[in-house]
Amino acid sequence: MNDANLFGPEMLADPYPIYDRLRLTDPVHWHAPSAAWVVTRYDDVLAGLHDPRLSSDRSAALRELAGDPDLRPFFDFVSDKMNFTDPPRHTRLRGLVNKAFTPHAVEALAPAIERRIAELLNAVRGKGAMDVITDFAYPLPGTVICQALGLPVEDLPRLKRWSDDFLLFFGNAPAGVTAEGYRRAAASVREQTAYFRALLPQLRGGPESCLLRALELAEEEGDRLSEPELYATAQSLVLAGHETTTGLIGDGLLALLRHPEQLRRLRDDPALIPQAVEELLRYVCPVQFVLRQAREDLEIAGRAVRKGQFVLLVLAAANRDPAHFPVPEALDITREANKHLSFGQGGHACPGMALARLETRLAFEGLLSRLPALRLGPGPLEYQPSFSPRCLRSLPVSFA
Repeated sequence: MNDANLFGPEMLADPYPIYDRLRLTDPVHWHAPSAAWVVTRYDDVLAGLHDPRLSSDRSAALRELAGDPDLRPFFDFVSDKMNFTDPPRHTRLRGLVNKAFTPHAVEALAPAIERRIAELLNAVRGKGAMDVITDFAYPLPGTVICQALGLPVEDLPRLKRWSDDFLLFFGNAPAGVTAEGYRRAAASVREQTAYFRALLPQLRGGPESCLLRALELAEEEGDRLSEPELYATAQSLVLAGHETTTGLIGDGLLALLRHPEQLRRLRDDPALIPQAVEELLRYVCPVQFVLRQAREDLEIAGRAVRKGQFVLLVLAAANRDPAHFPVPEALDITREANKHLSFGQGGHACPGMALARLETRLAFEGLLSRLPALRLGPGPLEYQPSFSPRCLRSLPVSFA
């Protein structure tokens, strides 16, 4: 295959034919432009997610790759993010986050999510058309994560801009990040850190149910998050809390609109929505890949991976592996034993998966019950310039 096409902008609209070709012909592929191994088979990806020799602690290597000493404060910030650490530090950070981000705290958000869904859909109901991303899939999870963290909802546009800038660095293969991309990500991290630092004193004395305050107070045997760890964790939750769910709702609805028989079946039997959410997670997989770095020489499916090399575990490709999913290219909302890898697995499994499932389930319940005549609108579809998460910029629909 032409390596120039892999992770190029023309691949965003439909990456799956290239993933299929790699899985069939070269499932552990050295991609020189990305300076990384690209792993596409389910069994290899699953093994990689559990392999302690594949490290998440890669900020030092990324700093060296960037080659700009002025970026050191940026990579110091990155090194405090939970998804850039290995045990035992990751275990400590995850434990403290779990103290604040409990299942009870997630379930308690359901009434607010339902109210926001009603507000957003009532606002467009008489218009006969909307942009699903702009009018629904972006403001819904964005509002929810702001309210959960205790951030003013009116600050969402700023938070969105900071997240988009960071994704230029985080959401693509390392070698593909430009110097300008690094500078924009670093500037946004500085601004967002200052924002959290100024906001936190205003939250003290308020309700401890505010997640940012709960994170500050979370304690395990006398240990708490340091100030830099607190800001890095808050930034991760903002990013994951709206970008990935926006991608899941937007691309998930697009998949249903392109498979009208599945959409009709879901309308006829709303009890299938939780099962449909799992199938949409498999089928559209907003986080297309996760990045690891080899801590030592090792083999993956017979290929020699050298210490220090990057490895892209392509979750989206694993989710279409016919060895694990019958007719994987088909959208089947009744699919059984759907062991997709869209949230990762092991110690680094997404801590926000329960919230993402809850928001998406409630979003589709609202869309299907309030807008029963949904149809795909005209015009080309464009994606954000990031593979992880992979998100539509807009999704026009009509429902008159």
